[in-house]
Amino acid sequence: MVELPRWVQDEYKFQTPLARGVRGKRVKLVQEWLTLHNIQLVADGDFGAATVAAVKRFQAANGITASGSVDKATFDALVTPLERAVTPLPRENRTFNQLVVAYAEQHEQEHPREVGGQNRGPWVRLYMKGDEGEAFPWCAGFVSFVVSQAAKTFDTTLEIPYTVSCDVIALEGRHRSRFISEREIQAQRKDVGGGSVFLNRRSATDWIHTGIVVR
Repeated sequence: MVELPRWVQDEYKFQTPLARGVRGKRVKLVQEWLTLHNIQLVADGDFGAATVAAVKRFQAANGITASGSVDKATFDALVTPLERAVTPLPRENRTFNQLVVAYAEQHEQEHPREVGGQNRGPWVRLYMKGDEGEAFPWCAGFVSFVVSQAAKTFDTTLEIPYTVSCDVIALEGRHRSRFISEREIQAQRKDVGGGSVFLNRRSATDWIHTGIVVR
């Protein structure tokens, strides 16, 4: 298993088999991942008949004995997309910005999305340091996670500390003279290269969305 951030390590350690009648967070995690594998299910933390059927369907599709209970092989197969997303890339001859793009595309290939409600689910918790819910839009967390992966591979420190806030990205970018306004880009005919971070504003001091420029 690849090394995961400390805030989700316990979540992705296989602990004990899960079967019908079990309740709790571990069951809810399995239900979330079944939904992310396009097997629709209510993530209520109750391992009932619907969850048994969903597990059997997933197992059959992945060459695992369709027992309806979650053993280590089933659990590992469920969380494989997240493990692929966080797998370190080789530096090779890539620049820092090229690594940022490569990591962003690696995540995008796994189709990270919400499950169980707005700003909820395993992907959100990964990017948002374990937090989730309506108060935790996850675009800045995604950007910080991807850039931090590139920094680790490039063996350098982050210019802007890991943050889950668009406003902090803008503030820190200005503070470090790394912020370029749209007006400056247009006036100087600058090319915004891949690996840069973009920000969308609501007002002069309120930033509402961020992401990574791929090309």
